[in-house]
Amino acid sequence: MHLKISHVTDYAYAQPVRYALQRLRLTPQDSPLQSVRSWSTEVEGGAVEARYIDHFGNVVELVSASRDTEAIRVVASGIVETHDKIGVSGPHRAYMPLWLYQRDSALTKPGKMIRELARSIEKGKPLEQLHGLMTRLHEAMAYVPGATQTHTLAEDALAAGQGVCQDHAQAFAAAARVMGFPARYVSGYLMMEETPDQAASHAWAEAHVEGLGWVGFDPANDMSPDDRYVHIAYGLDYKDAAPISGIRTGTGEEQLAVRITVEQ
Repeated sequence: MHLKISHVTDYAYAQPVRYALQRLRLTPQDSPLQSVRSWSTEVEGGAVEARYIDHFGNVVELVSASRDTEAIRVVASGIVETHDKIGVSGPHRAYMPLWLYQRDSALTKPGKMIRELARSIEKGKPLEQLHGLMTRLHEAMAYVPGATQTHTLAEDALAAGQGVCQDHAQAFAAAARVMGFPARYVSGYLMMEETPDQAASHAWAEAHVEGLGWVGFDPANDMSPDDRYVHIAYGLDYKDAAPISGIRTGTGEEQLAVRITVEQ
């Protein structure tokens, strides 16, 4: 399937910004699950200063704001051909050794709720356990837009019984690690035919299974990723794979608007 994607991020500042540096993780790469046919990142009100591959294997671009700018616009867009591999990404590739994906992070540190969720999964073959975890988590945490923030802990979202795809992905990764699987957070896009215009990107998780490699699980939708998904970035949690993050100096309020279109 060929997916056309447009991701527009607008920052508006009440007062001119003296200094701002944004870290972009908005560039997909070729993999067994996708082939990038075209992709570009354009910046208004700033400039791309550097581009590199981080330790998770993500393409990162550093954008500095123009001096005294009052607005920054970032437009990432292109066409990606996706391949349905039933969620199997294949062997591990990155600077990060596989065993480090069993490490807790600040957002995925397991507490009572995560550990009980992991213990509730019946023993069996690895894929059966992971699919069982995905379904159990889907049932335990309702998808409620706006219920959490980017800094919400997986443990807290599960305790509240509601969250967004970020929370589902982080809770799955945390529980999978408790069960003994290396697991990682994935950010990207999901084509939804009924809603091509979206207000946010999507997130899911992958667990490493012996003999298969990385396998994807989307607890928010209770399914493994298919050819409607586009992978962008990976990490231990949201912070490692956030589409845009950064710092700025100066006073005044900041307004953020995001517009995403994913269509065949």
